[in-house]
Amino acid sequence: MLKRVAAALLLATAMPALAQAPATAPASQPSAPATPPKLIVAISVDQFSADLFSEYRQYYVGGLKRLTSEGAVFPRGYQSHAATETCPGHSTILTGSRPSRTGIIANNWIDLSTPRADKTIYCAEDESQPGSDSDHYVAAPLHLKVPTLGGRMKAANPATRVVSVAGKDRAAIMMGGANADQVWWLGGPQGYVSYKGVATPPLVAKVNQAMAQRLAEANPGFELPAQCLAKDFPVKAGNRTVGTGRFAREAGDYQAFRISPEQDAMTLAFAAAAIETMDLGKQAQSDIISIGLSATDYVGHTYGTEGIESCIQVARLDQELGAFFDRLDKDGIDYVVVLTADHGGHDLPERHRMNAMPMESRVDKGLTPKALNATIAQKVGMPGRTLIWGDGPSGDLYFDKGLSAAERARVETETLALLRAHPQVAAVFTKAQIAATPAPTGRPENWSLIEEARASFYPERSGDLLLLLKPNVMAIPEQAVMGAVATHGSPWDMDRRVPILFWRKGMRPFEQPLGIETVDIMPSLAALIGLPVPQNEIDGRCLDLIAGDGDSCAAR
Repeated sequence: MLKRVAAALLLATAMPALAQAPATAPASQPSAPATPPKLIVAISVDQFSADLFSEYRQYYVGGLKRLTSEGAVFPRGYQSHAATETCPGHSTILTGSRPSRTGIIANNWIDLSTPRADKTIYCAEDESQPGSDSDHYVAAPLHLKVPTLGGRMKAANPATRVVSVAGKDRAAIMMGGANADQVWWLGGPQGYVSYKGVATPPLVAKVNQAMAQRLAEANPGFELPAQCLAKDFPVKAGNRTVGTGRFAREAGDYQAFRISPEQDAMTLAFAAAAIETMDLGKQAQSDIISIGLSATDYVGHTYGTEGIESCIQVARLDQELGAFFDRLDKDGIDYVVVLTADHGGHDLPERHRMNAMPMESRVDKGLTPKALNATIAQKVGMPGRTLIWGDGPSGDLYFDKGLSAAERARVETETLALLRAHPQVAAVFTKAQIAATPAPTGRPENWSLIEEARASFYPERSGDLLLLLKPNVMAIPEQAVMGAVATHGSPWDMDRRVPILFWRKGMRPFEQPLGIETVDIMPSLAALIGLPVPQNEIDGRCLDLIAGDGDSCAAR
């Protein structure tokens, strides 16, 4: 697939549906490179859980094989906070900071002080724009409270080029930061877009033309890899049947293009073109490009994580990454790669119940904010009034600011009693409880639920209550007409655990099975380029990426 797009972009790299498995990379040398890398390539694979990474690890033949066999492998990485969603997760990767410091507590939060009718604030929204709401907005990095690695690099050396490309606006923005030179995301059938008012440069025009050409062609679907054969059976969820698709689509079907391996291949082709056209990594200073690959998340939500759709997606991701790395090798760039994920994911309960997990269930509709509000309003004698606001059947809940102190106390008491007695609820914490909890320290796999909640807590944006569901409860209720069939966002390991992989030519490979955090990525990369980062400004720690003697953090 990448070949056709690459031809349109005047590249030699392989593109989506037609990419071949790359040749085996040469064996790494038993020494560590002594000079700073010229290019940092930071890749986030949306919803690429540690479970998904490990399930298919033996089948990798492309880029993921290179990273796992020749790099530093941390299979037990953690998005350590409780709010395991896309925006918070991406905000941690290149800032070195948890959501409690980045300010990105969720994809959406409630601001009851805003004068507009829509009280929901989208994490990458500029709500100061006229007519903005959480569904129709101008994207911007205004809510991110800390600098990214690219921002710190540019502050130290203005010649640094900082580029961010992704399938989602929030991925591109949270990894690129406020001072990026180029920030682009897939904006619809028209291709990749950026902030309002940013002129489309020739490179992006070529990328969008190549995408239009690709979209205009039908895709007959992908071949089913051998490792996916056993997963080829239908699963019913509401009106949806999943588990047998191969991403076939008609010409012009953008939605099917977006929810398929084709999207990631196009994003990687864009990134390769940007690196080549801008000569990233070929000047005196170190540059950085962040790449957000969003298809695995769209596939997980639409089809679940354990069907042939997800199996095909991971196989294609592996191949496309291999083609991308081969392109960089041919250009002779001295680059370092980090690959991780913004969060994990959980398969739909209907398939879990078919596969030896009968306890899996969907959330009670009574826990959705609208239903919960109606119940509590009736209990406290204020029927028809909106007392409780929220963005879903788990996460932050907000009490109406117009309540008197006595009314608010009654609403909180009744809400806590109802939720804590519910069989699907693991815990409910008040804002005061979370605020009084010290910031967590130590290995993230040992944190308590309230410590995870504290890592996501930002007082100006967090709710009055935090509702956490039990681990076997999918936060999408049963309904006749299903949209997404599966999701993430819980404080449990299937959503918190992600792989963290580092690779650079010439490094000695090693694997560390103990837990680390995604906030450790930024200081580790900063140390490789000799960029000092004050420890009191971040939550992460530098990871020594030199196996044996030597310490890559020593110069920090």
